[in-house]
Amino acid sequence: MDKSKLTPMRVKRRINAIILEFGVALLHCAGHIPFHCCRRFFYRLSGMKIGRGSTIHMHARFYKPSGIKIGKDSKIGEFVVLDGRDDLIIGDHVSMATGVMIYNAQHDIDDPDFKAVTGKVIIEDYVFIGPRSIILPGVTIKKGAVVAAGAVVRKDVLEGQVVGGVPAMPIRERNLKEFNYKLGRAAWFR
Repeated sequence: MDKSKLTPMRVKRRINAIILEFGVALLHCAGHIPFHCCRRFFYRLSGMKIGRGSTIHMHARFYKPSGIKIGKDSKIGEFVVLDGRDDLIIGDHVSMATGVMIYNAQHDIDDPDFKAVTGKVIIEDYVFIGPRSIILPGVTIKKGAVVAAGAVVRKDVLEGQVVGGVPAMPIRERNLKEFNYKLGRAAWFR
């Protein structure tokens, strides 16, 4: 079969991809607005679910925002990358520092066609993810866990566990066992 032929299905997929890319480019522009309430309006308009009191700080990047769900009272830092090509579920009271990258799609490096594979990412309540950490597809980070700065998480993180390194490995258990704190209001111009 000649792969160069443009079938109606391929044309439709190409048009849908261009529309999605254009929408993501507009969201990138919205990410430069210095008022989080305005950014949140555009993010919700794109299909992203954002809970009450949650904030995404400036300069965020998204892949398929309609696949992203953020709970209440969560703070997402500047320059994050959030991937919604599979489900990305972020719980309540999650604190995510600057430059965190969460991916739920990647290429299978052993596939002859280098096909994309996806895996849902779940970040449960009261998790802290340190600056410039990377979370890979298919990972669940359980309640109250901590990911140290610069860690690359490729396996699930247990409840209350502190992990760090490349690849992320357990460092210790978090001393706090009961979680009920609130992260508070977001800074207006971040």
